[in-house]
Amino acid sequence: MSSPAPSREDGRGGIDRRAPPTRCAVITPALAKRATRGVPERRSAQSRLEEAVGLAAAIDLDVVYSAIVPLSEIRPATYLGSGKVEELEGVVRAEAVDLVFFDAALSPVQQRNLEKAWSAKVVDRTALILEIFGMRARTKEGALQVELAHLNYQRSRLVRSWTHLERQRGGFGFLGGPGETQIEADRRLIGERIVRIEKELEQVKRTRGLHRASRKRVPYPIVALVGYTNAGKSTLFNRLTRAEVMAKDLLFATLDPTLRAVDLPHSTRIILSDTVGFISELPTQLVAAFRATLEEVLEADLILHVRDISHPDTDAQAADVSDVLEDLGVDPQPGGRVIEVWNKIDRLAPEEREQVENRAARGGAEAPVPVSALTGEGTGDLLGLIERRITAGRVTVSVTLAAEDGEGLGWLYRHGEVLERTTDEDGAVHVALRIPPDRAGLVTRRFGARRVHPT
Repeated sequence: MSSPAPSREDGRGGIDRRAPPTRCAVITPALAKRATRGVPERRSAQSRLEEAVGLAAAIDLDVVYSAIVPLSEIRPATYLGSGKVEELEGVVRAEAVDLVFFDAALSPVQQRNLEKAWSAKVVDRTALILEIFGMRARTKEGALQVELAHLNYQRSRLVRSWTHLERQRGGFGFLGGPGETQIEADRRLIGERIVRIEKELEQVKRTRGLHRASRKRVPYPIVALVGYTNAGKSTLFNRLTRAEVMAKDLLFATLDPTLRAVDLPHSTRIILSDTVGFISELPTQLVAAFRATLEEVLEADLILHVRDISHPDTDAQAADVSDVLEDLGVDPQPGGRVIEVWNKIDRLAPEEREQVENRAARGGAEAPVPVSALTGEGTGDLLGLIERRITAGRVTVSVTLAAEDGEGLGWLYRHGEVLERTTDEDGAVHVALRIPPDRAGLVTRRFGARRVHPT
């Protein structure tokens, strides 16, 4: 048996990533149908296990053991039955496991009892995702949002499970009644920190609101990318914007939102926003903490739902993304503001690709767009569809300019979509301009009613 690796606990209940890789076991419980009250699982137990192993790899854990554990019912004390707990204790000891990732939501009591039984640190799905988000946060805003989610999670974990949580003495000397318990003091300190972070995030929210207001004055339509983690959003973002946002074959490779300007085929300019990836059973603490960031999705003119069409669970992943969008108050159905983008067609076998392209072709007005963000296939069609959706309902006007009015001509290019520009014999410039209906008055005020005519 190999000797245990150095402990990776950082003193705050997290994982110390500076130490050598922790030996980890991944356990995915598979409930029987009667335990799930007849609600069918969206994905197979095997695919859930593979995703759990991917989550562990995303935070550099050394997975030395992984298993699906079938169970007929959830036990209040340990989640698993006593026989299975004892069996896994042997595995943990034999493999010198330091950390067990239990791919489900554990109650504080269940977590504590499993840690005692296995003599190893146990983290549930929420804790591990929070840890990954903490590793990925690069900006002050991202770090604040992750800390807020982590504190809310920690507050729910404050149970009487440590010996230091006895009552402190109140008053002076040997008199005076018992003071607050250590658990109450911890809860109070966490609550005070949560209040401070929420105030800072309110400032972030106001700043984002000011940025959105300034963009609306320009205005450039906002197109937001959403999708399951590792669906290829950042790769597609880089392809469309020629940016260099971190894009790896890794769960939650990017966290902080990124915005870039993109010029569409007929010079319409949009702002493309890359957002955090979603995942099944995304912790509610994270959805709440990242609401300020996800407001970019709420305010977007168009939402591109990027799907990994080559993944065997692509439909289940799409359903999980739809659930989060609904929680945010966005109608997830294709059409309207949502365009489905079927990414990674380069990974499909020729016959599978033909089937996918035929399904997409039969979609009509709400048809998805098959693309490969890696090779660029289909991205031209995607940009064309974005432009058609963005410009739908716009009006076309004709503006006449003097030959020397270069400033006015530049203004038109910045504030609308120039479809055609001609110059007549006396030097006057005629510009066909497509604009949103609410901007027609702005053009008239800038150039005067005599020089602006509807077409």
